[in-house]
This record gives sequence, C-alpha cells and structure tokens, in this order.
Amino acid sequence: MELFLDTADAQAVKELSETLTIAGVTTNPTIITRSGKTLERVIDEMCKTLAPNQKSFFQVIATDFDGILEETRRICALRENAYAKIPVTPVGLKAIKAAKAEGLNVLATAIYSADQAFLAAMNGADYLAPYVNRMCNYGDGVGQVADLVNMLATNGLPSKICAASFKNTEQVHDMICVGAQSVTVAPDIVWTMVKHPGTGIAVEEFSAAWENSFGRNTMFKD
Repeated sequence: MELFLDTADAQAVKELSETLTIAGVTTNPTIITRSGKTLERVIDEMCKTLAPNQKSFFQVIATDFDGILEETRRICALRENAYAKIPVTPVGLKAIKAAKAEGLNVLATAIYSADQAFLAAMNGADYLAPYVNRMCNYGDGVGQVADLVNMLATNGLPSKICAASFKNTEQVHDMICVGAQSVTVAPDIVWTMVKHPGTGIAVEEFSAAWENSFGRNTMFKD
C-alpha cells in the first residue's frame, strides 16, 4: 500500500512525511490553481521537499495527442520518479499507449468506471486513478474499484490502483479494504485519520494517573 498526498502544499508534505510513510504527491490543475501558486513554484517547492524515492505526479493540460505527449515528456524529465497524469479520454488513452511505448511514467486519471481503468491498464498505464467520491454519485463507486481489483488480478495486468477523490476517512478505509494498491488523500483527511479524539483522551488519562502517583510526567527519575 502506498499513501500519496493530494496537494500543492509542500509544507504539508514535509510535516506528514516526518510523521507517516508518504510515498509521494499528486496534484491536478484544480489543486494548483486553488493554491494561488504558479505551476513553476509548485514544481520547485515539491522537487526540493520530496525525497528521491518519493514519487511526484503532475497532470497534463493539453487535450490534443501531440500536446499531451510533449507535456508528458516534460513532466517525466522534471526529476526521478516523476509521473504524468493523463485523463482517460479517447485521445488520452492513445497518448498513454504512445507514452508507455517511449518508456515514460504514466498515471491514468479522471476515471469514472472500472472499464475505463481496465482499458488504460491494457495500454500500459502504471497507475489508475478512479475518482471514488464522484463515482459514488453515479452508483457504487466502491464496488467499481473492488471489481477493478479483481479484473486486474484475473488478467495479470501490473497497473496499480491509486484511488482518488475522497470526502471522508470512511472512503479511504473502504479502498484499503477492497485492495487498492495506493490512495491519494488530501492532508486534512490524513490528519483526521491520525488524530482520533479517543487516543488524546487516553493519553491524558495515563499522564494524569502517573503524575498523581509519582509527581512527575516522565517515566524515569532524572
């Protein structure tokens, strides 16, 4: 299981990487525009923040075949472990096939069905990003991803699922349970997964009992 952060905030990546095992960062045009930063600034900050083994994913903007392929080449040349995100339009699927023929790293994105994802996997996409929350608006999004897990395994396709588009921790939980190989989650949702209120209450109780009995808040005497 790989945990990616879906963000343009390099500081959030730094803080969570110190706390958890973070496999890398995904972004998309909406995330970058909402950050108020230029693409160049986001790329620079992420490249300085990410460790060499952490992956980075940037999405193409072009919608024509030649444009998608050129942007894919430029994204993959940014750093080691860089991946281009290509939407699974008919042109995008064609570009995914061509990009993999060149040995480029690709994540197929904007996926709304298991069938779309499977076709991208057949074209060689390294990662498949089903939009879980949005898929739930059209039917059983979790079930579609579960189907995709089985479809890939049955046909021996090596593409990894990188489930995306989450509104709550329960959706992330469901993806882990059905066997998605990775998830990309906004930092605030990740922190919600970490900071269960019950844990804080339990620690406060332990500390109070210890200090009342021994008059200190450390395990050993100085």
